[in-house]
Amino acid sequence: MAINWLAVIASALSSFMLGGLWYSALFAKPWMKAAGLTQEQVNGGNKALIFGGTFVLALIASATFALFLGRVDATTGALYGLCAGAFWVATSFGSTYLFERRPLSLFLINGGYRALQFTLIGLILGAWH
Repeated sequence: MAINWLAVIASALSSFMLGGLWYSALFAKPWMKAAGLTQEQVNGGNKALIFGGTFVLALIASATFALFLGRVDATTGALYGLCAGAFWVATSFGSTYLFERRPLSLFLINGGYRALQFTLIGLILGAWH
């Protein structure tokens, strides 16, 4: 099966940009509180590893989802992306969070991001095949 690598890169970039918006402008404070992180911890760490690794993982997710989707239109891609993000990824987080006794707010923030992330990935891959 042929993969449109430009669409995969665009999908990964959309994930990266959405994550920046989601975890800074939209939900920075509630996410840090729910995750038990301080501003100093968020500001620290190896930024090249964190951001570079995040982008590589988004590329892997986008490429794998492209294989899963095949040739679909944008609407179908977005719907499949929503289903994958909300009902596979987020629910997998949910079961882990239950055992780890993580707060519901963290599940909603992280699960919501993944649902929207995969919706965007599916939309881009479906629109650009």
